[in-house]
Amino acid sequence: MIQIYHNQRCGKSRNCLLLLDESNKEYEIINYLITPPTAAELALLLQKLNLTPIELVRQKEKIWIENFKGRSLTPDEIIQAMVENPILIERPIVVKGDQAIIGRDPEKVTSFL
Repeated sequence: MIQIYHNQRCGKSRNCLLLLDESNKEYEIINYLITPPTAAELALLLQKLNLTPIELVRQKEKIWIENFKGRSLTPDEIIQAMVENPILIERPIVVKGDQAIIGRDPEKVTSFL
């Protein structure tokens, strides 16, 4: 089953959802702002994405700038920051089996599906 970590207020996330609809594949929507992933779930997502924690952070978000920018944080501390402030998680994330992508590029999403 394909999963999408989705934020309805994000245009890129909505566009990715449209591509999923057009693919006629079954998928599950995870509204990560309402149901944030746990630290363990984020660690698994990072592994599937092949990213470091800082690469998944939306570093231009006000919360990041005001509370974390310029601080020396461990990977676990960065993951915890995303758990406590899920708006910091880059979106959308599309998961298929043991692989995942950040679905901001429509062509990348289409080829991934």
